[in-house]
Amino acid sequence: MAKITFGTSGWRAIVAEDFTFANVKIATAAIAQHLQQSGEAFKGVIVAGDYRFLSEEFQQVTVQVLAGHGITSYMCPTGTPTPTVSYELLRRGAAGAINFTASHNPYQYQGLKFNGSDGGPAPVKVTMALEALAETITMKGATVPEMPYDKAVEKGLAVSIDPKEAYFKRIWEFVNFDALKKARLKVVVDLMHGNGQGYLDALLQEAGVNLKVLHGNRDPFFGGHHPEPGAEELKEASQLVKSLPAHLGLANDGDADRFGIIDADGTYITPNEVLAILFEHLLNTRDWKGCVVRTVATTHLIDAIAKAHNVPLRETPVGFKYIAEIMAQEPIIIGGEESGGLTVHGHVPEKDGILACLLMAEVVAAEGKTLSAVLKRLYQQYGGFYSDRLNLKLRDGLKEVMTSKLKDNPPTEIAGQKVTEIVRKDGTKFILANGEWLMVRFSGTEPLMRCYMEARTPEGLEKLRTAGRELTNV
Repeated sequence: MAKITFGTSGWRAIVAEDFTFANVKIATAAIAQHLQQSGEAFKGVIVAGDYRFLSEEFQQVTVQVLAGHGITSYMCPTGTPTPTVSYELLRRGAAGAINFTASHNPYQYQGLKFNGSDGGPAPVKVTMALEALAETITMKGATVPEMPYDKAVEKGLAVSIDPKEAYFKRIWEFVNFDALKKARLKVVVDLMHGNGQGYLDALLQEAGVNLKVLHGNRDPFFGGHHPEPGAEELKEASQLVKSLPAHLGLANDGDADRFGIIDADGTYITPNEVLAILFEHLLNTRDWKGCVVRTVATTHLIDAIAKAHNVPLRETPVGFKYIAEIMAQEPIIIGGEESGGLTVHGHVPEKDGILACLLMAEVVAAEGKTLSAVLKRLYQQYGGFYSDRLNLKLRDGLKEVMTSKLKDNPPTEIAGQKVTEIVRKDGTKFILANGEWLMVRFSGTEPLMRCYMEARTPEGLEKLRTAGRELTNV
């Protein structure tokens, strides 16, 4: 039986290979024991899941195991977005949430994500404890306690809830819906067969936005594509934005915690660019006080904006749980990462792709300009920042070879620029003499090696792409 390990966003594995009912029972039992040890089990657990294969069945097994440990489950409808689960967890004061989702991973994957009572993804200390408990249960080979589902319902240990209405009310507190109503925007929404259905489209309709919806149905195969709202996956939406024409395109990934944004001309706006645009917009339209948080792989345009506005900057390892940890320590204005996740002041310590899309629609409505025009203004004010990411599938031995190379024989020069600093907060990040940078790290959710980079000009970015390919060609 494969070992249960938690990456940057929970335990993910291929269905029927490692992600099995037996392993789900063990993982749930580990969480139950952890909550009993922490004294929080009496608060109950939110149980939810996305539209992947066997989602309902995995949720039911989890409810049965929790009930077997005397823990109440609050069961959300299948397809409840991850940020909605996080908000309901906080609103209800539950001990935690077990959410079955592999987010943007391919359809073959399922995942189990555990959020603690603070609403955020479980920190490393907790996930390490869960892994140890799961391994102990596995080694002992003992039968995992569980209660038949019908009996759990009868005893009040399985309670059905629907957190949508409360979440909608919360979102209305963060978005300027009046501006959206006045602008009468035309928007293409790609729901990617995921949890944004009935959420992103419904909220936009409440704001009077003229919608064209794509892929608003359940499909565990996600149309044969990754449920990741990237440029490649959003080509159909991009073409539709141009042909209608529409003011912009919006998309969410499988569990609606990530966002994808398309400008009026069909151009894909990268998450790095979205974070910068929203950071500046929030500084100009809200009176929020606090720091800005970004991961080590995220654009330094955030740094330039923060410096100009005297806003403290916090840099974290990759993974939203680290941003959540900062939120627990001090107020933030916005926190985000280049992989398409963000949250804002006073909101959940979890990625919210629905809120991100609505705020970007607010930007277009308030500015009366295209997003490219807004971005051009930022570059004129702070200078150019051009970023990219290369993904390399792991083959046998690559991780070990590359790890050794970066540790024992790191380059002293990249793309003709001297390496002035090496940051090992997460992976290996090379800061160059001209302020540009290149970083290599291994994904915590997929079998990939990633090479991130950022240059100050398009020409510099192409040089870094070449250097990145050379560096990772081992």
